Amino acid sequence: MYQLTKKSLLLRMGIAMATITGFAFISMVSSVIIAELTQGVASAINQAGTLRMQSYRIANALAQEKGMGRNPAVSIDATDRLADEFEARLVDARLVSVLSNNPKNKLNATYQYIAQQWHEKIKPLLLKEDLVNSQWHTGYLANVDLFVADIDRLVKLLEENAESKIRLLRLIQISSLFLTLIVVFITMYMMNNQVLVPLHDLLRCARAARRGDFSIRTRYTKNNDELSQLGSAFNVMAEDLSKKYTFLEKRVRAKTSDLERSNRSLELLYNTTNRLHTATTSNTVYMELLRDVEKLLEVGAGTICLAADGNGRAFKLATTRQSASGEQDICSPPDCAACFSKHSTHTMKFQRKDSTPLRVVSTPIRDQNQQYGVLLTEIPSNQEFEEWQIRSLEAVAHHIGIAINITRRATESRRLALLEERGVIARELHDSLAQSLSYLKIQVARLNAALSRPDSEQTARPIINELRDGISRAYRQLRELLTTFRLKIDGPGLNSALEETVEEFRSRSGIAITLDNQLGGCQLNANEEIHILHIIREALANVTRHSRAEHAGVNIQYDNDTGQVTIRIDDNGVGINEGAERLDHYGLAIMNERAAGLEGSIQVSRLPEGGTRVHLVFTPHHPHYLKDAAQKRA
Repeated sequence: MYQLTKKSLLLRMGIAMATITGFAFISMVSSVIIAELTQGVASAINQAGTLRMQSYRIANALAQEKGMGRNPAVSIDATDRLADEFEARLVDARLVSVLSNNPKNKLNATYQYIAQQWHEKIKPLLLKEDLVNSQWHTGYLANVDLFVADIDRLVKLLEENAESKIRLLRLIQISSLFLTLIVVFITMYMMNNQVLVPLHDLLRCARAARRGDFSIRTRYTKNNDELSQLGSAFNVMAEDLSKKYTFLEKRVRAKTSDLERSNRSLELLYNTTNRLHTATTSNTVYMELLRDVEKLLEVGAGTICLAADGNGRAFKLATTRQSASGEQDICSPPDCAACFSKHSTHTMKFQRKDSTPLRVVSTPIRDQNQQYGVLLTEIPSNQEFEEWQIRSLEAVAHHIGIAINITRRATESRRLALLEERGVIARELHDSLAQSLSYLKIQVARLNAALSRPDSEQTARPIINELRDGISRAYRQLRELLTTFRLKIDGPGLNSALEETVEEFRSRSGIAITLDNQLGGCQLNANEEIHILHIIREALANVTRHSRAEHAGVNIQYDNDTGQVTIRIDDNGVGINEGAERLDHYGLAIMNERAAGLEGSIQVSRLPEGGTRVHLVFTPHHPHYLKDAAQKRA
């Protein structure tokens, strides 16, 4: 709880109010006391005045009696009555009550003196025996003026006593009023200097603190009063707020710096993925990537080195480093083992030709536990790599490793596809043109033998006809092979290619060919699409050449439950015979090889009602993300 001190504003205000109240109380009490003291003074003055009048009445009565020659006995009685009245007035309570008990009081001494004069000197002159035996009025008349002068002095003292009390009351009231005004002015001065001014200063400091200026301080802290304590508390609060505000500003700056770093890291990763996975990777792409690393991570020049196969050496894929002397300080002399040996991010130190140190961070470029090379990044002088920069470099190196791995896999896939296509072309050439040319070669040998006989003309003519038919068949096979080799699936996809194929054979053969494509959401890869298109084209080619059909249909179905694709090519022609495979075996062989490439099975059979059916069943190799989605749906 708050305790009052000597300099407490509350205590001083209480003292000031108590002082003003005390002066008012003193003024009122003094007025009451003096009013009580002056009560009866007027009656006493009046009573004292009657003593003077009574003295002159006695003298007047004596003078009248002497002049009229009245009986002395009668005059004595009248004088006694007047003397009794004088004495009664002299001891009257209205006069005695205003006298003080102090015998040294001037008013009291004067009253005692008058009473003594009356009893010892004046009253004896009015006794009967004195009046009878002497000139009874002469003594009284000779002393009455002096006696009346004493009474006048008593009246004057009574008046002065009353006036002194009134003057005392006036002095007390004026003094109380003056002191009250002094206390009021002192209180107002104290209120202004010790209350209002500090309050205004505190309000000024509060407004400054509300605007965020916590450096403001109040000056009124030394009086040890309530407002000084409040000012000290405000200064402490402002100091604490300033420290907290400074701490929060540092935190905000740190968070802002972290966000900027995160933004730079994200921008670098976005640029890296965008450059490596949306464009053909080349030295130009890697150079732009190294410049992005320098700019966004605020590091030195960089180099991408890839390991050469089998010789323990590496070659530079891209670099932005150029030393002042034109020499590559890192690789002078080359020491690939220092960069590749640790298989983790590490720092290396080199000495330049000019004796200046060079620090380089080596970050391995790897993917799927296989290291392809390193990303070398210079550390600027008087700077250390932070954790976020190391993590960003490792992420960039990992993306480079993924891009290199994808590029190598794509190259390998293209090489395998090329070899596979070459094998297919070789088999088709062997099963078609090669056999036709062999057949023609045999026919040429027969023709040569026939021409050497006497009846050569008759013997050679059938051979020439067979040669003509063989050449026509070989030319037709060549055109079909060229059509097959030129076949490709453009942007619209397999569905469009199937429709174009059916329309092509329909217009070329005049056979009513229909297409029922129910693949739906089945996703096929490029190899599967090519194989399907080739098999359908080969089957339709057989229909147009051999079936003599009027109608044919292509039906493609996809079973969501088993994940299998079923393809049927039916016709209403003469149907396949037993020697079909021997007469034109290369078409069926090619379809069998392509079905094997799809890891499926194909059957060519004769329909009971007539005609031929080619039946293909295989399971597509869906991409991994489609398999995961199917498993989630299941």
